[in-house]
Amino acid sequence: MLGDSKIVDHFVEQARWCEDLGSPFTAQLLRRFATDFDQSGPVHTICSDWTSNPRKDALGLRLAGALHHAVLNGTSPDLAAVYPARSPDWDLDRVWPVARLWLKENTEHVRAFIQSPPQTNETRRSIILLPGFLKLAARFGQPLHLLELGASAGLNQNWDRFNYQTESWQRRGTSDVTIRTDWRAAVPEHVDAEIEVATRQACDLKPVDLSEPGQAMRLKCYTWPDQDERLQRLDAAIQLAQDAGTKVDQADALSWLKDKLANRPKTGVTVIYHSVFLIYPPREVIAAIMDTIRMAGDGATEQAPLAWLSYESEALFGGDRQSPKMRARLETWPGGAVETYAESDGHVTSVEDY
Repeated sequence: MLGDSKIVDHFVEQARWCEDLGSPFTAQLLRRFATDFDQSGPVHTICSDWTSNPRKDALGLRLAGALHHAVLNGTSPDLAAVYPARSPDWDLDRVWPVARLWLKENTEHVRAFIQSPPQTNETRRSIILLPGFLKLAARFGQPLHLLELGASAGLNQNWDRFNYQTESWQRRGTSDVTIRTDWRAAVPEHVDAEIEVATRQACDLKPVDLSEPGQAMRLKCYTWPDQDERLQRLDAAIQLAQDAGTKVDQADALSWLKDKLANRPKTGVTVIYHSVFLIYPPREVIAAIMDTIRMAGDGATEQAPLAWLSYESEALFGGDRQSPKMRARLETWPGGAVETYAESDGHVTSVEDY
């Protein structure tokens, strides 16, 4: 069992991150969690026996997700009445007493709910991956065969169908999903390049099945309640994925990847891609995934190139282990050329050149 101070420290730290990422509501809610835990309230009852790392497990976001889930599925009309969707002028002094009572009355339900990790399948990460896809289309001029690792519900498999809008550049897609961010980097090269996606495949250890309304709602509950644009974008991306018949294989990433690479097409560019995925597997699995990709790269040809496009913590590729920054990185074969071209945060609220 962990010391109580580690859980409180996690709630306070996560609150700072939420504030930095533009969710004052979630930040204030997490601070109430910390106080209630210290005071042996319902948050303490629910979380005090947590045995693993609360930071790595995003315990605070699991608990916040349980509350938002009760709002979205209609089980707590009182909570829904004071949450941002119905109360744009929300005040945590009004929200917290209702939330605390709900947690107290639904302790066992919440304890069961927080056993599952949060998934948001953040679609805005696709905008920092897009320059990499554009480079591949321009360099090779061939159809792309997509292999996404840690795909969650598979929303980002449809990145080529999204609309992208920044102050300095735009790219039109074929859907109702629009990705916006504060783009401070150079305008991507080949922004108007024609892209042909030949195949789309993805895996996740616990994929979200969007054909089940309950799973789609669970995905939505981890999107912060005061971020209306994110919520609307998620709704549009879910609808697009449902209409497109997007599928995600339930599989271990390493074994799935080995199989797909061993049987990859003889023509076209095979693109392995992922975003904020490598923070989850054990270190030895991360190393094995990287080795598998690079070994496959040794067999790539100009007729069947291989690319590895990622958006991950800079620490995973030899950067500062204490930095919160994440970097977009493209490695291509034949040749093994590596380019790190942009950096941002977990939600890609702004993009800067690397």
